[in-house]
Amino acid sequence: MVQQSIGERVLRKEDLRFITGKGNYTDDINLPGQAYACFVRSPVAHASINSLDISAAAGADGVIAVLTGQQVAEDNLGSLPCGWMVHSKDGSEMKQPFHPVLATDKINYVGEPVAVVVAETYLAAKNASELVEVDYEEIEAVVDISSAQSAADIYPEVPGNTVYQWELGEKADTEKAISQAAHVTRISLTNNRLIPNAIEPRAAIADYNTGTQDLTLYTTSQNPGLARLILTAFVQIAPEHKLRIIAPDVGGGFGSKIFVYSEETALAWASMKLGIPIKWTAERSESFLADAHGRDHVTEVELAMDDEGHFLGLHVKTIANMGAYLSTFASAVPTYLYGTLLAGQYKTPNIYVEVDAVVTNTAPVDAYRGAGRPEAAYLLERIVEIAAREMNLDPVEIRRRNFIQPADFPYQTPVALEYDSGDYEASLNKALEMADYAGFAERKEEAASRGNKRGIGFSCYIEACGLAPSQVAGSLGAGVGLWESGEVRVNPTGTVTVLTGSHSHGQGHETTFAQLVASKFGISVDDVEVVHGDTGKLDFGMGTYGSRSLAVGGSALSKAADKVIAKGKKIAAHMLESDVENIDFEDGEFKVRESNQSKTFQEIAFAAYVPHDYPLEELEPGLSEKAFYDPENFTFPAGAHICEVEIDPDTGVVDIVKFTAVDDFGTIINPMIVEGQVHGGIAQGIGQALLEQCVYDETGQLLTGSYMDYCMPRADDLPNFDVGMTCTPCTHNPVGAKGCGEAGAIGSPPAVINAITDALGVMEIEMPATSERVWRAMQQAGGA
Repeated sequence: MVQQSIGERVLRKEDLRFITGKGNYTDDINLPGQAYACFVRSPVAHASINSLDISAAAGADGVIAVLTGQQVAEDNLGSLPCGWMVHSKDGSEMKQPFHPVLATDKINYVGEPVAVVVAETYLAAKNASELVEVDYEEIEAVVDISSAQSAADIYPEVPGNTVYQWELGEKADTEKAISQAAHVTRISLTNNRLIPNAIEPRAAIADYNTGTQDLTLYTTSQNPGLARLILTAFVQIAPEHKLRIIAPDVGGGFGSKIFVYSEETALAWASMKLGIPIKWTAERSESFLADAHGRDHVTEVELAMDDEGHFLGLHVKTIANMGAYLSTFASAVPTYLYGTLLAGQYKTPNIYVEVDAVVTNTAPVDAYRGAGRPEAAYLLERIVEIAAREMNLDPVEIRRRNFIQPADFPYQTPVALEYDSGDYEASLNKALEMADYAGFAERKEEAASRGNKRGIGFSCYIEACGLAPSQVAGSLGAGVGLWESGEVRVNPTGTVTVLTGSHSHGQGHETTFAQLVASKFGISVDDVEVVHGDTGKLDFGMGTYGSRSLAVGGSALSKAADKVIAKGKKIAAHMLESDVENIDFEDGEFKVRESNQSKTFQEIAFAAYVPHDYPLEELEPGLSEKAFYDPENFTFPAGAHICEVEIDPDTGVVDIVKFTAVDDFGTIINPMIVEGQVHGGIAQGIGQALLEQCVYDETGQLLTGSYMDYCMPRADDLPNFDVGMTCTPCTHNPVGAKGCGEAGAIGSPPAVINAITDALGVMEIEMPATSERVWRAMQQAGGA
């Protein structure tokens, strides 16, 4: 077979089963004797529950049981926890309201589950759910985050509806820089609320074995190991060794499937209570209501400059919406994943950020593709663009004047992070060439001759990925470590089984990890099988989020593979009658240095399991190794995105005519897979910039509760993307990788909005820049 190495465009191994309908998703799984669940959800956003009558539902045909929050409370299940403790400016811990599995006496958002009906069929469960009678006494809802801190308290333990007031940076130095600056640019902006909309809705099957007291939960999770830890250590649903979580094929997540939700937890509890397997698959309307949403910031920004446009100080004041409860990672998103990235690619000496996190009567808000990094990049790249216009500088030139230079690395930012490597100007220069920036003026003139407006926008983003190291994260409030586990099992014939604590839900791990390990051993990628997603087969692992899989999970596998090679050298030394120091391993062969003696990888593998000629006094039989990798630092992917738009002044319709993205992801294992990740991220970023917005009315009712009202990007909304790469490898992990999964969603929104405002000749337009908003902006600017 042909050997595949790092950097080759190997076709994705997993795609065969997906495109032929052989994927195995949670909803494809059915167990003997399973029942079906349907959740009763609140139709109001904020209310007291005066009474709950389940008698009619319990007596309906096919109904096995109707379970309520009162029963959950009687079984002493804990609160669904937030896994990251953030401290306020005054040193106090954040306020964390109790998050029940099922509501008992109070409702805090539309769609919150109050009961679960278990029946012989889903139709029977759904019909019976409509018979549950709940007497709600409505309370005025808190919806608008700008006024949430002056509204009535949702929880007595959260005064002013503020869970924390966080700060980072030097306030006095930043204020001084702003007060003494030659020019200060000020803007207010909103980062619009989004609904994730993975193609596969959440689903789960809980199966409790009454004989062994083992509980198995099949679920659509991005991190089954972490879910198992939360459900056992915090919710205390079962002993950890008695809970097995299996996340089979998962159809997208984008962050929304990281978290531990009420529904999966209630299903597991109900299966234990009733002693039967129970299945639930969310309807799309449930996903809109109850999946964790993303973004939702309101921000004031000040950027101070000298008279040549050099940045002197940046002050950011943000109000971040947490929704009704603190979801699993919610508190970290607008703090350590946001404030720490506000240096961007620039040498701004003074930065101060303050974030007020507020609760509202809306669905919980948590990580969504990028998680804090898109919010940081958006405000930074918008204010840099506006500053350039106010200073009459080319938007490219103002960025160049402020870039951190390659000679500056490692670079300590004013907001805690230390960047290890990068060449930001190289990425920008390549993007400018690919986008033909030099020819833009001519294209703009040609568009004007047709009566259209043409604009170009830039975005130079950076992100922190490969979340780690554990000790630093722990000191900042993380409730878990952020390492990853990996195991490499070499079979007797020399094929390899790889077990990883990372989880694939569209990223292509089964190919990328196979390529990585195959390249280490000099074997075919077809001889490597990747196993993930089953806590019953794997060591504890931390899962997939924050573009960490290759940088952290891949590094664990690389270290495990190195251990295999080291043991293989000892076996080869014995078989070839040489010293281990004289054994080299290259291209799948163990060779005696300066000799023609060698053994293939497959021969050594066979010898390890058939140890007839083997150093048994020194080595155990077998060839399988594990590694746990805890990074020394974050990784820092970065890049330059350039968007070119053309606008019809009669309709306000925006046509993205060209989009260029040049990214530095460090070492790339499979360029084809990386480009696909970038394409998907850009599509989501364009969706946020032009189309998507989650809207609640003043009573907390979700107005964008279906695809009739929530507009997703489609193929005809997008151009062909021009994607390029530069490379400065990560200096502190063995793979050299930085991560690529979120970059497109981080860099694209500001590039799109900068292009639109450039075309219209205005400073500001809110996301999403719908055709109506664009048309109205033109009317106000007198440009129709």
